[in-house]
Amino acid sequence: MASEHPRVRALLERHGTTYAEEAGITLDDKPSPLYRLMVLSLLLSARISAGIATAAARELSRAGCRTPARMAEASWQDRVDALGRGHYRRYDERTSTMLGDGAEALIKDYGGDLRRLHRDASSTRELERLLQRYPGIGPTGSAIFCREVQGVWPDVAPYLDKRVRDGAGRLGLPETAAELAELVPTAELPRLTAGCVRAALDSAVADDVLYAGASR
Repeated sequence: MASEHPRVRALLERHGTTYAEEAGITLDDKPSPLYRLMVLSLLLSARISAGIATAAARELSRAGCRTPARMAEASWQDRVDALGRGHYRRYDERTSTMLGDGAEALIKDYGGDLRRLHRDASSTRELERLLQRYPGIGPTGSAIFCREVQGVWPDVAPYLDKRVRDGAGRLGLPETAAELAELVPTAELPRLTAGCVRAALDSAVADDVLYAGASR
């Protein structure tokens, strides 16, 4: 069901690619794509462009690091090399260590399956707290994960963090979770929130959506 709101339609059509999609992840409630989203959330948390972070996530996947077991089995240097191929060089050595340590911890805690972590979370706040136990996943990383996963974990929806609200405000859209969520089906919330984040980060995106929405 397409949104009837012209600015929302413009946002989804022009800037609504999720960060998971950009990284080549077909998100589903299965261990591998959920873990790849966790890795992407870690990479996006750094002070580095989203394009570099998603490219690095793609390279780690190409190197076979699609599960915690494969990430842990990869050598530290293999992970550094994959990050380097994605031009994630500024943080590559520290990030390689965090990825290895985090993969081993996730295997120990949940057999490498984030669905089990999800079942342990009694609320979205608890989900954020559990995610933040892992190296490299702080408040920013857990927010990115929750924004993207809410399409496949509906109990997390509607999830909006400050970055999403800032983007919605720039676009003249509602800034509360309940009101913004009414504009699209739950499955479309990751696309809507990704577009709002892009509008918050880049005024050209906001201007483009405002212009396109006004012309409809």
